[in-house]
Amino acid sequence: MKTLILGGVRSGKSRLAERLAAGSGLPVTYVATATAGDAEMAARIAAHRAQRSIDCTVVEAPIALADALLRHAREDACLLVDCLTLWLTNLLMQDDATVLERERAALVTVIDQLPGQLLLVGNETGMGIVPLGELSRRYCDLAGTLHQTLAARCERVLLTVAGLPLALKGAPVT
Repeated sequence: MKTLILGGVRSGKSRLAERLAAGSGLPVTYVATATAGDAEMAARIAAHRAQRSIDCTVVEAPIALADALLRHAREDACLLVDCLTLWLTNLLMQDDATVLERERAALVTVIDQLPGQLLLVGNETGMGIVPLGELSRRYCDLAGTLHQTLAARCERVLLTVAGLPLALKGAPVT
C-alpha cells in the first residue's frame, strides 16, 4: 500500500507515519531528505532523530529520492519518506535547474513500480495566503502539483491536523 500523509508544520504527520510504519510489522527504512544547511535546521534534525519512535534503518536522500526508493524497496518492507517538501526545497536550490524536473519525473515514474509499503510525508502548502516572492510561489505551486500527482498514485491519502488524521482517500487510520 502507498500512503501520502500531508499536514502543516508540527501537525503530527511524521509521528503518524512512524506509527503506521511500526504497525506494519515490517522492517522499516526511513528515507530522510533534510539537510543541515544551518544551525537551526541541524537542531531540528537532531530533535527529530531523538523523538523518532521506531526501530529503523535510516537512508539519506536529499536529491536522488527515486534512486534511494528503488534500492531499498522490497515486498516485505516498509519505506517511510520524510519529507517530500524538504526534498523539493533541496531540488529548487540546485544550481542546475534541470535537476528538479529530472528528479521529480523520476519519483513520479518509480512510485508505481515500488513493491512493499510506502509512506510519503509532505507539508501541505496550499491552505494559506499566496506568498509574495516568486521563489516561494513557485515552491508552493510545485508542492501542490507534486502532491496531486502522488495522491492519484497512492491508495490512501491522509491529512493530519492537530495530531489527528483525516482520510481523504482510502481507509481511515484506526
